Amino acid sequence: MPPSGLINLYKPAGMTSRQAVDRVERLVRPARAGHAGTLDPLATGVLIVCVGSATRLIEYVQQMPKTYRGMFLLGRSSLTEDVEGEVTELSDPPVPSREQIAAACRAFCGEIAQRPPAFSALKVAGRRAYELARKGKPVELAPRTVSVYGIEVVAYEYPRLTLEVQCGAGTYIRSLGRDLAESLGTAAVMAALERTAIGIFPIAEAVAPEQLTCDKWTQHLLPTLRAVEQLPRIDLSAAEVARIRNGLRIARPDVSAEHTELAACDPAGELVGILTPCGGGALKTLRNLPV
Repeated sequence: MPPSGLINLYKPAGMTSRQAVDRVERLVRPARAGHAGTLDPLATGVLIVCVGSATRLIEYVQQMPKTYRGMFLLGRSSLTEDVEGEVTELSDPPVPSREQIAAACRAFCGEIAQRPPAFSALKVAGRRAYELARKGKPVELAPRTVSVYGIEVVAYEYPRLTLEVQCGAGTYIRSLGRDLAESLGTAAVMAALERTAIGIFPIAEAVAPEQLTCDKWTQHLLPTLRAVEQLPRIDLSAAEVARIRNGLRIARPDVSAEHTELAACDPAGELVGILTPCGGGALKTLRNLPV
């Protein structure tokens, strides 16, 4: 089997997430590759690329909390909600104080309803929203519930406002800036965005695309187990691994039934699958990972 694992990749500005994955995929063939969490071309920072059997665990990485640092220009608006679109300056907009901004940020923490931007990859009647928006067609995207764990004002010198945001999957930072500004009686466009962490993967450990070469890319491959480090771990014997490989249940009355998912490892500590209790002290396979 070709190597499997995760690459903590630093995505530069101007590169799409798909282009970043394509670059990795050319190196790892015949293995597949996929990313966990899209970054807009404007944005930079952490992009986790799953390689080989680790692609089966993309959703677990997507569920990890994310940290962003975004810079916004207040008193301005654009259809794209960032500087990629045509920016219009408001006439005599209010200039909020840092204290007013910090107070407004608190109202956007927790579970909030957020209307995604019209220029996004979400689908409307089978079409990408941005495709319709670019043609000037109306795009109606329903608000979605997203989780925002914290917002901090990092720097502020009007009109530039820099925020650090910790949030869950599906949160649009430019839309958060839009809504925050509207609550202050003004508008905002996002001028820069950097994802500084996805769960346990910090930007300080991210590797630049040019560092991935045919002879050295495996040096940057992280263990597949790191994709599910948030799950309880269970160590299996060689006999139990063989049963799991064949789709059979294993008896483990020592495992609490309260755990809905467990990361199962072989005697060498390699992740072999995701298991779940199925009654009577037994476990069955949710996901098998080939070796």
